[in-house]
Amino acid sequence: MIEWQEGAEKFKMDAKTCLKKLQYVGVLAFATVDQYKNPQIRNISAIHYEPDAIYFFTARGKDFCQELLLDGRVQILGYTKYKEMIRLSAKAVPVPETEQKKWIDMIFEEQPYLSNVYPGKTRRIGIVFEIKNAQIEYFHLGVNPIFRESYVIGKGNISEKGYQITEKCIECGICAKNCPQRCIIEGTPFQIQQNHCLHCGNCYENCPVGAIKKRGMTQKQCS
Repeated sequence: MIEWQEGAEKFKMDAKTCLKKLQYVGVLAFATVDQYKNPQIRNISAIHYEPDAIYFFTARGKDFCQELLLDGRVQILGYTKYKEMIRLSAKAVPVPETEQKKWIDMIFEEQPYLSNVYPGKTRRIGIVFEIKNAQIEYFHLGVNPIFRESYVIGKGNISEKGYQITEKCIECGICAKNCPQRCIIEGTPFQIQQNHCLHCGNCYENCPVGAIKKRGMTQKQCS
């Protein structure tokens, strides 16, 4: 769990809290890729939340369902009124057939409007997918400096993003002067405080000796 202090306000954040915040948002954007490799996005609210997993409902005939069955990769995005962005990256898999009715009925009970969309037995056209392993990225623009952190649920992986300062640093301080969030501190070499970095690249573009590089996109396993 991450805790940080900003003025008189204290923040606490972890994966479970992120899921709870997504639940409060209610309607989330789900992004997939179709069979032609084109990006697709839709809003979904037929979701049930567990402390360490989410379950969501769609109809088997929808393109959304076919994209999930074909590939499974999905990104889910929610944005709160407090300027918090929460992005979940995962692979969705269908719930076992023997458990489908249980989860469908649960989602319909929690989301009564669904009975107007799929009345009576027509809900049987539905299918529930589950996400138990995921990376969650939390990005808070409503505090100064901004705050970001990544978490996992289950066996999710964290992808390193942003920038880092290498040993080529000559400690001139130009990167720190050009950082909009003042998140670069002196050292040998200078260091970027990753929890407060915008990933804007201003330090990268202004370094006179090319000492700053993008962090690798290779994934590291998190326990």
